[in-house]
Amino acid sequence: MAYIATLGKLVLTVPDRDAAKMLRADFSVVKFTKVGKTSLIMSLVSEEFPDEVPLRAEEITIPADVTPERVPTHIVDYSEAEQSDEQLYQEISKANVICIVYSVNNKKSIEKVTSHWIPLINDRTDKDSRVPLILVGNKSDLVEHSSMETILPIMNQYQDIETCVECSAKNLKNISELFYYAQKAVLHPTGPLYCPEEKELKPSCIKALTRIFKVSDLDNDGVLNDNELNFFQRTCFNTPLAPQALEDVKNVVRRNMTDGVKDNGLTLKGFLFLHTLFIQRGRHETTWTVLRRFGYDDDLELTQEYLFPMIKIPPDCTTELNHNAYLFLQSVFDKHDKDRDCALSPEEVKDLFKVFPYMPWGPDVNNTVCTNDQGWITYQGYLSQWTLTTYLDVQRSLEYLGYLGYSIIYEQESQAAAITVTRNKRIDLQKKQTQRSVFRCNVLGARGSGKSGFLQAFLGRNLQRQRRIREDHKSFYAISTTYVYGQEKYLLLHEVMPDFDFLSEADLACDVVCLVYDINSPRSFEYCAKVYKQYFIDSKTPCVVIAAKSDLHEVRQHYSLSPHEFCRKHKLHPPQPFTCNTTEAPNKDIYTRLTTMAMYPHARLRCMCASNRCTYCLCQNLLKLELLRSIKAQLRRVAVGGCLLSEEDFSLTQQVSAISNVEGSIFMEASTGQLIPSDRHMAQADLKNSTFWLRASVGATVFAVLGFAMYRALLKQR
Repeated sequence: MAYIATLGKLVLTVPDRDAAKMLRADFSVVKFTKVGKTSLIMSLVSEEFPDEVPLRAEEITIPADVTPERVPTHIVDYSEAEQSDEQLYQEISKANVICIVYSVNNKKSIEKVTSHWIPLINDRTDKDSRVPLILVGNKSDLVEHSSMETILPIMNQYQDIETCVECSAKNLKNISELFYYAQKAVLHPTGPLYCPEEKELKPSCIKALTRIFKVSDLDNDGVLNDNELNFFQRTCFNTPLAPQALEDVKNVVRRNMTDGVKDNGLTLKGFLFLHTLFIQRGRHETTWTVLRRFGYDDDLELTQEYLFPMIKIPPDCTTELNHNAYLFLQSVFDKHDKDRDCALSPEEVKDLFKVFPYMPWGPDVNNTVCTNDQGWITYQGYLSQWTLTTYLDVQRSLEYLGYLGYSIIYEQESQAAAITVTRNKRIDLQKKQTQRSVFRCNVLGARGSGKSGFLQAFLGRNLQRQRRIREDHKSFYAISTTYVYGQEKYLLLHEVMPDFDFLSEADLACDVVCLVYDINSPRSFEYCAKVYKQYFIDSKTPCVVIAAKSDLHEVRQHYSLSPHEFCRKHKLHPPQPFTCNTTEAPNKDIYTRLTTMAMYPHARLRCMCASNRCTYCLCQNLLKLELLRSIKAQLRRVAVGGCLLSEEDFSLTQQVSAISNVEGSIFMEASTGQLIPSDRHMAQADLKNSTFWLRASVGATVFAVLGFAMYRALLKQR
């Protein structure tokens, strides 16, 4: 709604088409006695000159469909005879744009513009947010000359003056244009964009347009080629430029700048020059359309609605990036990886984040994700960090994607289109399957037990490389990819501070728990045992005990049960030996096992090895499949329902169910052993072949049991 007060003040409330919000703007019309202010309002409304002009017009509302900018306008008149100076000051303080009306045939009214009204307005408005002014020369029908020669020096002197309009209330000349420029001054103000004194763009405008240029420069070569210019044109104005129009634009830049066009593409300087030219020619709406399309408000700040779109996350659900988001991030990485070494150097990282108002990644990021030998973030580490941010703080991830222009480049309504909200974990447990790609493992243990080393080993760093990490650059998170039966998954490790009495819900909320103790410290395991009994003994969260620093001499733990006895008592896997004191990168098999347990918490995998890739692992895990369970149930129904077997022969079906019990007995034998020979393991490339023979063996066993049962049933009938 636009509000106009005639002394005048016009208040405009403009619907934002993109954000569906209301933008309030005020337009005041200040006048002198007998200059025709009220006549202007009456002529606008009735479209004819009034025979009798009242001292003060009644409040008037102009609907949006009759204004050029489609803005509802509310007009309130002001009369010095009926209202006080205090009311005048209140109207000025609420105004967003002010029209100062003078009479073109009265030199005193022109002089009073600078001697009285502009100083009065400046005193009543904030210096940092001056209100735009419009000079209105009324009664142009009474003179043959123009007052513009007198007004131009005033416009050059006061940068708050947007424009000057000469009109006639009697002849209806430029009446509608007057209110159009008033609305335009509110919707597309010059003040935030341009400095008339310096005749150049303001720094905040240059900063915003520079970000827009870099986002639109899809190949990061420093120029906007024809395809990028057309994409920019389509994004902002919903229509492409014809080839000749593109050439005309570049020719205009060439004629005015030597370095505005390079390799037949528009440079940043040329891009800024075009917007300067638009503003100087009164086409502010062009620049404002671009700015608002890229998320900026009237103060040239990115709006909260743009950076933080609404996204609902139900309890027990997590957030992940979807396929399109990863494709976008891949394109951003390729755009800034100039040397094509699949890693981002510090200079390339700075270049990537130039579109941000601050540097989002600190030195701890290099110790959170995988890096190359030079310590630069690799492509895998880059995606891992984005995955971590989305999982832990989705609002920050939305903000970062907004700075990079995801919704604009991928033509989405908002960055929320890049986020996948996963299914409730309880439903995953009920259905015994999950579609999630990110799994969280909380690592708990006493101080000095080796938790930090366990995290860094996941990133491929042995003890020697870990000693180079500065204390203030350490991270409590580590994230990378693992492969579980051919599927790529992200495993997020979180080191929980060893405060037994104050473990928060966040410390306990995870997909798998890792309890780490130092085999060389006699009191290290006690903390793990107490934490397990206090928080996880009745939990459905899988737990694994890690015997860290296994390269050192193992000492007896000062606890009532040894680690092996404790694990056997609570039906846990035996302690898994681990060390990062190696010459090469530490072994990562344990991390694959952790991810597998997080994916299948209901399966209670009892693999003897730590990799889940050997033939024995596949056999034991597949024996737990729902398919095999359903086959055994069908056998029982056939045997009992058809009365084909006697009670004595029912032991045959019991032998079928004993298959899963074999697993338990083997596990108990394995718990007393140490390590499995390396020849028990198979390479990932042999997975397909081994799975085929495994399925064939299981199928043959099932058919043999069925055949034997039917044979016994036939004999019984005879």
